Amino acid sequence: MKNFLGFLLIVFFGTGHAEEDLRPNVVFILIDDMGWTDLECYGSDYYKTPNIDRLAQHGMRFTDAYAASCVCSPSRVSILTGKYPGRLHITHAIPIQGAERLKEPLPVIEAIYKKNLPLEEVTIAEALKEGGYVSAFMGKWHVCWEKDFYPEKQGFDFNIGGNNMGNPGNYFYPYNGSWRMTKKHPVTRWNTLPDGKPGEYLTDRLTDEALTFISKNKERPFFLYLSHYAVHTPLQAPQKIVNKFKQIPSGDRHNNPVYAAMIESVDQSVGRVMKKLKEVGIHNNTVVIFTSDNGGHGRITSHAPLRGNKGNFYEGGIRVPLIVKWPNVVELGSECNTPVMGTDFFPTILDIVGLKGRPECHIDGINIVPLLKQKVNHLERDALYWHYPNYIGAGHPGGARPCSVIRKGDWKLIESLENGQLELFNLKEDLGEKNNLALTIPRKANELSQALHTWRRDAKVQMPKPNPRFDEKLNK
Repeated sequence: MKNFLGFLLIVFFGTGHAEEDLRPNVVFILIDDMGWTDLECYGSDYYKTPNIDRLAQHGMRFTDAYAASCVCSPSRVSILTGKYPGRLHITHAIPIQGAERLKEPLPVIEAIYKKNLPLEEVTIAEALKEGGYVSAFMGKWHVCWEKDFYPEKQGFDFNIGGNNMGNPGNYFYPYNGSWRMTKKHPVTRWNTLPDGKPGEYLTDRLTDEALTFISKNKERPFFLYLSHYAVHTPLQAPQKIVNKFKQIPSGDRHNNPVYAAMIESVDQSVGRVMKKLKEVGIHNNTVVIFTSDNGGHGRITSHAPLRGNKGNFYEGGIRVPLIVKWPNVVELGSECNTPVMGTDFFPTILDIVGLKGRPECHIDGINIVPLLKQKVNHLERDALYWHYPNYIGAGHPGGARPCSVIRKGDWKLIESLENGQLELFNLKEDLGEKNNLALTIPRKANELSQALHTWRRDAKVQMPKPNPRFDEKLNK
């Protein structure tokens, strides 16, 4: 009789292992330097992204999603930790100071920033591991300079391709190629993809690895962080795809055939991942999140109607595509206009998989599950903040200079940390940030400036220092 009752309990409630299997998997796909309008579903008139567009048709597309910075490393640490880069003192792309690349006299000495994400910081992978999830990181890491801070040291069970470099020297095997660095920072590259075949394309290789991981872990809850190096420079893509786009008429907004081919390769990757999830029977139990780490390169792609690009804090540098597919929860083809940020992924993913939030860790993140379920149309958040006490250096049009930024409601303020100059925009009426209202509406500008000062103090951000060698009169 006891054995029969035990059998019934197993039938009705299952084993503990079976219960774990019902928890949703999470596939987080991060693209490098993909601009806000680089997808057909976000307005591109040249690039082809049928698989990503299909993802949007089966999920929620966000119009006002933001990266936590206009450059790679700080944006990525915010995703992993749920904290603002300024709070972590990782505010610039690792490892070089931007000012080293500028020859002009500079009004301030840029703040020193950390070159490694501290091991004591709790990452989303570590939080999921404690909840019984197996996790894999694949692709671009770029939140450290030393090998002891690689993904496997930050909670991931597997690391494929993640190292200290911000881009591959070459997108074709063996990927290393050449790398330019300042004299103060010699090249130290550890190849975490040592095996491969001649002609192998990096985006395809990372996708192959992702499919293998999915197949091997289909019967247990997993977290797959697929962080493509694409579409970051160097511009390289399979010639067959490049040739296809050379035959397609240019659009009014986009026209680069090599960049278009890189985007199509990423789109193919998304399609292959979605196909694999269906093949192994877990597509209805897997949440897929697709986004970018900052805006696109200004010399390569257009962000119109947005102003700016990667490397500055106008909308083109920080507003990014975001699509979330959550089967049987997120309404198909839905759209959300509420501002969200990369800091929000940590608490959101924990809620999705049924784990308790860790507000002491993801202190700056907000759980956006109520938005995904369309239970609310706003978040209990005072404002969004950015802090950049550095110089971007050469290579990006309108490269950022030390500044802090706040978006509160429809209002956005950019405050120079060189001279205190303010730029105030109403994004609802002026999405292209063409009209600086700081002098027209000084009360609003001062209100937001004071909020920035309060936040900087509370977050204990690092600040630049006046340059005693700078003579303003001589450098006008």
